[in-house]
Amino acid sequence: MTGEAAFIAALRKIVRHPGARGLLDDAAVIAPPIGRELVITHDIIAEGIHFLPGDPPGDVAWKLLAVNLSDLAAKGAKPIGVVLGYTLAGDSEWDEAFVAGLGRALDHFGVALLGGDTIAVAPSTPRTLGLTAFGEAAAPVPDRRGAQAGDILWVCGMIGDAGLGLRIALGEIGGPRRLLKAYRLPMPKICEGRALAPWAHAMADVSDGLLIDAARIADASGLAVTVDLDSIPLSPEAVVFGDDRATRLTAATAGDDYALLFAAPPASNDPIIALGVGAVAIGRFNAGSGLSVCDKNGPVPLPSSLGYQHGN
Repeated sequence: MTGEAAFIAALRKIVRHPGARGLLDDAAVIAPPIGRELVITHDIIAEGIHFLPGDPPGDVAWKLLAVNLSDLAAKGAKPIGVVLGYTLAGDSEWDEAFVAGLGRALDHFGVALLGGDTIAVAPSTPRTLGLTAFGEAAAPVPDRRGAQAGDILWVCGMIGDAGLGLRIALGEIGGPRRLLKAYRLPMPKICEGRALAPWAHAMADVSDGLLIDAARIADASGLAVTVDLDSIPLSPEAVVFGDDRATRLTAATAGDDYALLFAAPPASNDPIIALGVGAVAIGRFNAGSGLSVCDKNGPVPLPSSLGYQHGN
């Protein structure tokens, strides 16, 4: 595979949706479902920031798709299709492995490739890859702004696994492959998001860290939020590395978990548990502003960083 034409020819082999027009046109054409909301999201991942230079290209393709689908999951949306933005850096083997991995990921999640664009960069230039995902959801679509005073803060998914997986990938620690997969091959909670959306006043995915994403919901909703550090769910594999205050703070600020974080009224506790999606209550929204953290020993001083922020 060499150059843009060869790369697009390879992508045509994984195209499934007729609206993509075989990637032979400048635009895709899709008809939104009647009576549904169209949900659109776009994420960029950069080499050396969101993935490591030595990460397998197929895993990078999976992650690029998964982080976008996670945004759709937080809206309770069913994915429709995606368009790809890709940098060609003169490494045909990497490109071939990426396309193969993207095809596997698209098939796994039942999502269509609808189109995109490529740009050539100098060899060895760090890759920057973008994806726009489209989904459809029933109204009202939850967002960060809808939390209400008295709502319970819930999380659906384990926290801290991806942070440990990154350390394994960097060679800092040893650990089970499941933690490495949590970092390289995140699983967006699409079905869980669709089940939770009717109950959630506000919902977002945990991409930059549980504490910073909880604070963002509170800020967008004009409220204060308190997080109970002891209630944050850690996997058995993560607990092996520790279960004290410092370890839990590290997990809550690590990011890349792609769990779902949502606000729901206390009256919905039983229905949410009955959904069987593994959601755990970890805090509460109240009148006021800001984030506070506590555990069984009382108030917890906030760490210097609540999570990942670009430019910091």
